[in-house]
Amino acid sequence: MRKLVRDFLVKAGYDVLEAGDGEEALDIFFQQKEIALIVLDVMMPKMDGWQVCREVRNYSKVPIIMLTARSDERDELQGFQLGVDEYISKPFSPKILVARIEAILRRTNQHGSDDVISCGGIELDKAAHQVTIDGKLVDLSYKEFELLTYFMENQGIALSREKILNNVWNYDYFGDARTIDTHVKKLRSKMGAKGDLIKTIWGMGYKLSEDSE
Repeated sequence: MRKLVRDFLVKAGYDVLEAGDGEEALDIFFQQKEIALIVLDVMMPKMDGWQVCREVRNYSKVPIIMLTARSDERDELQGFQLGVDEYISKPFSPKILVARIEAILRRTNQHGSDDVISCGGIELDKAAHQVTIDGKLVDLSYKEFELLTYFMENQGIALSREKILNNVWNYDYFGDARTIDTHVKKLRSKMGAKGDLIKTIWGMGYKLSEDSE
């Protein structure tokens, strides 16, 4: 499977580094300073994907895609809590994986140098990839940052879960709303009192608004 994924990525023009187990993956991660994205398999020898992800997240917010043979909701939620950005259950199409990698890297690299958005004391700097609330830096994962960016770019607009998935995750999602709801819950908690600016629209989705209603 690793060779298949590598072949598809090389064909798409990417430089690919491979590791046969979790320990080797971490060794490569610490040796290489320019890694743009990591694909991990949960089932790896020596150290599993969760352990590697946890270790990487101590040092970096590099986007992580996790591959798993199981589609257990608890696994998925654990992945999001550890800071996994995408979650793909096996078996999967290598073409789909490449498309998701391209989407993440495209969004990571497309930010302009003067892209700063503000709303109700929240300031989001796309170029620096950072968020401040009332002047204090807020530590967000890659996906939480993307979600908040989408909300702030569409202030006051009611956004359906389907629309959020298509724009933030950038692919046709065949699951349910758990993915969005989990991320919104975590995002709100990190935003403190400003989390109330993300309003739930029952039966539809969410909107970011300074209005009290």
